[in-house]
Amino acid sequence: MPVFSYMAKSRSGERTSGTVDAPDKRSALMQVERMGYVPISLREGAKAVPAAPQANKKKAPPPKRGGKPSPKAKQKAFTLHRNRAPRMNMREVLFFTRELSDLLASGMTLGNALNTLAQRETGKAQDIIIPELRDEIIQGASLSEGLAKRPDTFTNLYVSMVRAGEASGDLAGVLERLCRHYERVQEAREKVMMALSYPVIVIVVGVVTIIFVMIFVVPRFSQIFAELGSTLPLPTQILINFSSFLLNYWWGIAAVIVGAVVGIRTYLRTEEGIHRWHRAQLRLPVISGIVNANAFSQFARTLGALLNNGVPVLQALSIVENTVGNTIIADEIKNARGRVTDGATISAPLAAGKVFPAMLTDMLSVGEETGDMAGSLNHIANRYEYELDRSVKLLTTIIEPILILLIAVMVGFVAISMLLAVFDLTSGLSV
Repeated sequence: MPVFSYMAKSRSGERTSGTVDAPDKRSALMQVERMGYVPISLREGAKAVPAAPQANKKKAPPPKRGGKPSPKAKQKAFTLHRNRAPRMNMREVLFFTRELSDLLASGMTLGNALNTLAQRETGKAQDIIIPELRDEIIQGASLSEGLAKRPDTFTNLYVSMVRAGEASGDLAGVLERLCRHYERVQEAREKVMMALSYPVIVIVVGVVTIIFVMIFVVPRFSQIFAELGSTLPLPTQILINFSSFLLNYWWGIAAVIVGAVVGIRTYLRTEEGIHRWHRAQLRLPVISGIVNANAFSQFARTLGALLNNGVPVLQALSIVENTVGNTIIADEIKNARGRVTDGATISAPLAAGKVFPAMLTDMLSVGEETGDMAGSLNHIANRYEYELDRSVKLLTTIIEPILILLIAVMVGFVAISMLLAVFDLTSGLSV
């Protein structure tokens, strides 16, 4: 029977090594796991690698050529290349959550599930984060504690729901609900991005076309008109002057545009700038419908998920503040949370602020009266997700013809200006 040498970690975090007899690699891994260890490496027919002494842990030798780098080596390389701390984006977090939920649902322990995910090489931040989580779990930390150390990757919502799942003993179920939640959030974002992609493409193509005409086409016509020495129509003269200004002072125009973009972005990062921009979003036609629908569906979906997993109301409202995406609505939730501490219900404080619509607070009030808050919040989320979809379609329907008309007017002005000059010249030559 083949002999396999293994290296593993114990529950206390100490490394150990040895050999096992097994018919195949899978059976050898199961034997190591039954001994209470988390496998790190397994080789057939090789001698057991002795565990490194405790005192030499900080000065571990570098990996051999061709071997896998350690998590610390990966983190160093990641930091050098990216110049920032490892961070997983939403898609990566969703993929990690889905796989971890499936592994736990199949009966695998948390440590072994994380070890399985840590063996995969993706070239992304999860190659560092997941092994670190695995090591912390092996050393006795809870999953929620490990996640809380990485706030750039795992939000308060994520950590709170995992903590609730640990307390209830249903971590796999909570992770499954987190997957559904993030899938809905991702779907809502993609709807907005897809609605805005076409207008952005139209604007970019139109602007590039006009700049090309002004730089390469109009100057050639202006030379011909100058050689002929005829009086040009007013539209043609305006077009030629604008083209000349663009050619002579393009650097100044570029500087003004860059300065304006930098200034606006800097202002929008301040507390006052964010507050004013978010308030303006709630007043703009059509845009306000998208912002409100997205914020209210996020509020209902997130609050329902937290309450359904046993998170206290005040803590749930505190988490929801950071998920709605609009400071005006977030401030209203914060004010409502302050009133809830006085013993009031959630619906009454939200209704008093005049920011949340009456339909939402009425449906929430019904849930409070019947004791089915989770059900009411689910209905609210579904309603505003439908409203978000409708508002996005309305925006697309309105903005597409407006942009097409705008581009047509600009291109038409250029064409008509050139044609007027040509007609004047030909009529003068005919006389």
